[in-house]
Amino acid sequence: MSTRARIVDAAFSLFDEQGFEETTVDDVVERAGVGRTTFFRHFRAKEDAVLPDHSGLLGQVEERLAETDPLDVRVTEAARVVLDHYLAEGERARVRYRLSGNVPAIRSRETAGHRAYQRSFLAAISAELGEGPDAELEAELVANAVITAHNVVLRRWLRGDTETPTAEFARALARATEPLRAGSDATAAPGGAATVDRALVESARRSIATLEELLTSLRRVAG
Repeated sequence: MSTRARIVDAAFSLFDEQGFEETTVDDVVERAGVGRTTFFRHFRAKEDAVLPDHSGLLGQVEERLAETDPLDVRVTEAARVVLDHYLAEGERARVRYRLSGNVPAIRSRETAGHRAYQRSFLAAISAELGEGPDAELEAELVANAVITAHNVVLRRWLRGDTETPTAEFARALARATEPLRAGSDATAAPGGAATVDRALVESARRSIATLEELLTSLRRVAG
């Protein structure tokens, strides 16, 4: 096991056993069998030891969004990158979730990470839909719906409310990205720019209804 992995293991164990505030960096390095200098070579603060590698995940998300598949496919698969990471963490993700409810430093860093993902999705969707108020509205709606779907399904899994997060996520993302499929179909249809503009307006209107229905459903299952 690498030095970094030993530090992470020690931090997760101690935070779960005795609490975040009650655990010091000295406690972590003693449990990990390393020195303080080694700890700070890997992490700036003790909360960093239990946070996901958001910068690495964001790079994977942006790589997937930059590929050439249809936009709805890219968005769905990029969002799955993040969800799959949390699911693969298993109990560690649940420990972090419990900590985030009580530790503002961890909660704020997680929130900042999710905002970074939202900006990446928004940039990719906006680049595809182009300029104009209707395209801007649709991009904002879809990007926010994708992040909301991810967060609600993830929280349900973290709380033990679902044993099928991947299936729930697939259904939610299919609904969240429906406007992108509608927009793609309209762009491919004959009729020129005017047809595309009208289609974007109509798609944006449908998006509002679709996403409001989606968010209502997600809030209902989240309790």
